[in-house]
Amino acid sequence: MSRSQRTGLESSRTRFHLRAQEVRRRPWRLTAYAAGVVAVLALLVWVVGFSPLLAVRSVEVVGVPQSEVAAIRALAQVPVGEPLARVDSGAVSTRVAQLATLADVSIERAWPSTLVIHASPRVPFLVVKNPQGELEVVDLNGLAYAKVSAPPRGVPVVYAASQAALSRDALAAAVSVLRVLPERLHRTVSRVVVSSADLVTLTIGQTQVVWGGIDAPERKLTIMEALLKGAPHVIDVSAPDTPVTR
Repeated sequence: MSRSQRTGLESSRTRFHLRAQEVRRRPWRLTAYAAGVVAVLALLVWVVGFSPLLAVRSVEVVGVPQSEVAAIRALAQVPVGEPLARVDSGAVSTRVAQLATLADVSIERAWPSTLVIHASPRVPFLVVKNPQGELEVVDLNGLAYAKVSAPPRGVPVVYAASQAALSRDALAAAVSVLRVLPERLHRTVSRVVVSSADLVTLTIGQTQVVWGGIDAPERKLTIMEALLKGAPHVIDVSAPDTPVTR
């Protein structure tokens, strides 16, 4: 056998041997790689979910006046030191939403260590004066959510003729009346009285308007404006298909 043949044979044997070693080592490498990945994931889980490195250190409240921040923090009951990832945001949101003056609550995690509570206050649409003389603030959805000593600036006052007039449906009827009135008529309304969900009356100038309930507000408005031109003492548009004046 020539020297070149022996060299080629030895080279082939070497390559075969190295390839065999590589094949034998491959499962061990894969196992070591998988173990490394698992270790890294376990470390990440520990850091995020259990370690003090990403724990709650502060609770921030945004979207409300400063005067309400302390009450919201107290309701939230967020334990300082608990891992931020493990804070039950749904439970926090539910607790904060107990505050009647809030329309909406959402929770945000601001890494590494802050829980942010986004709160939207209800916007007063009217104030209802109940039969006891107390003033209750009502939002756009007809929800009475707070008692006040004086009406907020620019918010109209509605009078409740009875306790039944304080129901959600009755207040929603009053809201529907005030929402549909154009600004030029708003300025001439001197009194709005809610008796029930089906009976809202208002005084415009010298005319008493029996509006009725929440149905067909645009149609009632059109008819009422036409009839106001005759300056009657009473306009009844509670049944807009058969309006009455006297």
